[in-house]
Amino acid sequence: MGYLKKEINRKVGKAIHNFDLLSPGDSIMVAVSGGADSLVMLHFLNEWLKKAPIKFSLVPVYLEMGFNKNHAWKRLRDHFTKMDTPFYMEETDFGKVAHSNANRGKSPCFLCSWWRRKRLFELTKVLGCKKIALGHNLDDLIETFFLNMCYSGELCTMLPRQEMFGGAVTIIRPLALVEKEKIERLAKQLRLPVGENLCPSAGISKRGEIRQMLKSIYKGNRKIRGNIAKAIFNPRPEYLPG
Repeated sequence: MGYLKKEINRKVGKAIHNFDLLSPGDSIMVAVSGGADSLVMLHFLNEWLKKAPIKFSLVPVYLEMGFNKNHAWKRLRDHFTKMDTPFYMEETDFGKVAHSNANRGKSPCFLCSWWRRKRLFELTKVLGCKKIALGHNLDDLIETFFLNMCYSGELCTMLPRQEMFGGAVTIIRPLALVEKEKIERLAKQLRLPVGENLCPSAGISKRGEIRQMLKSIYKGNRKIRGNIAKAIFNPRPEYLPG
């Protein structure tokens, strides 16, 4: 575990420094879904809280999406309590409604994530946070790049740091340089309270199709993932039309 944790910590530190993710006095909402990504992100932010030369604060936030409150609620509440930090939990029906007949024609994944993000933005005012930390990892950035290229005709992806509403709220992604497989391995080693994804659309979305495509490409050459990441973080717009 020591080597893996050091490797991920180094990449988190690189993201923090390269993309200016932390500033003195920050109050950061940490969006926790109950999956490995968000719990590992919370773990490292909490460690940086103790050792960083600047002072900032964390507020873990969990929004129950309406699939099974008892599945994760107590487990995450106990985890937050052990951290001895203020936290916020709220029950919603976002996921349930997105997969019901009330959803007329929209993608359940789009609606669910849109409502969740909207509520997180609203809670920044309630909790006094100027930043939202999301657990997206390097593979999420790569998948989003291919999703946007294939289905939206755009060369873009999620940013490690993204200002919203004229800078009123800033989204940060401390795991932007870390591979998902390593995050999942470390979550097991740290015995974090990771829960099963109960979403009915898990694994059958367009993102899932892109993920499977990329996995098949990676099998042919272990350097391809790194090369794609390098291309995303070091674009050459002078060789792109327009």
